[in-house]
Amino acid sequence: MYEQIAANKRKSALIAALFVLFIFILAGVFGEMAGMGRAGIIAAFVLATGLALISYYSSDKVVLAISHARPATKDEFPYLVNTVEGLAIAAGIPMPRCYVIDDTAPNAFATGRNPQTSFICVTTGLLAKMNRAELEGVIAHEMSHIKNFDIRLQTIVVVMVGLVALLSDWMMRSLWWGGGGRRRSGGRNKGEAGAILAVVGLVLAALSPLIAQLLQLAISRRREFLADASGAMLTRYPAGLASALRKIAADTEPLEAANKATAHLYIVNPLKNIKGAVNRMFSTHPPIEERIAALEKM
Repeated sequence: MYEQIAANKRKSALIAALFVLFIFILAGVFGEMAGMGRAGIIAAFVLATGLALISYYSSDKVVLAISHARPATKDEFPYLVNTVEGLAIAAGIPMPRCYVIDDTAPNAFATGRNPQTSFICVTTGLLAKMNRAELEGVIAHEMSHIKNFDIRLQTIVVVMVGLVALLSDWMMRSLWWGGGGRRRSGGRNKGEAGAILAVVGLVLAALSPLIAQLLQLAISRRREFLADASGAMLTRYPAGLASALRKIAADTEPLEAANKATAHLYIVNPLKNIKGAVNRMFSTHPPIEERIAALEKM
C-alpha cells in the first residue's frame, strides 16, 4: 500500500511538472511572436485564475443541484452516516456531510473546497447493492479524495488548462491578424527565423489545448489510483474496494443524474464502458481492470 501511494504521488507530481513546463514553453513562444511580453502572460493567468475560482467556490452547490442530491440523515441512513464518521476519524479529517441520490445505479462521489467544506454523496443503489466491506471501500476511496485535496489540485489544473486555452487563442489571433508580431522585422536571416517561429507557433496554437486536456486527464487518472491506494490504507482491506469496483462496473443500470459535466467526480465513470486506446486517453478514470489489478497486488 505504501509503495502504491508513493508511486502515484510521484507520477502525479511529474505530470504536473510537465504541465507547468509546457505552459512556460508556450508562453515563451507566444511572447516572442505577439510581442506582448510578460504583461500578456500575466493578464491571461489572472483571467484564467478568476474564472477557475468562481467555479471553485460555487461548484459544490451546482453539483448537488444538478445531481438531485438530498441530505442523508442518521435516522434514515444510519449505517452510511456511521461509516462516514468512522472513516473520517481514521483519516484524521472533519466528518464530511452525507448526501444521497435516489437512483438504483450504484455509484458515489466526493467534492468540496477542503476537508472542512466537503461532502460525500452516494446513490441509494450503492447502499442497496454493496455489502459492508464494499461500502466501506467506496467511502474510504471518496474520503481519500478529500484528504488528498484532489478538488483543490483539480482547480489548479483547471487554471492551467484555461491559461493554455487563452494563450492558444491569442496566438492564433496574432498569427491571423498581426502577421506574427515581431517576425517581419530584420533582414533575411531574421525573416527565415521568424518564418520557422511562425510555423512552430501555429502548431503549438493548434495542438496546445489538446495537449493540455490530455495532461489534465492524466492527472485525474493518477489521482484515482492514489485514492484507491489511500482508501485501501484506511480500511486495511483492498479486496473490499476491488469487489465494489467490479460490481459497479458490471451494473447495467444507467445513472440518470450524471452527465458529462459531473462524470469525472464519480468513483466509476457513470457514462459506462470506454473501450479503445484513444478513448481511454480521453477518459477521466483509469480502466477498471487496471484499478482492480493494482488493488489485488497490495
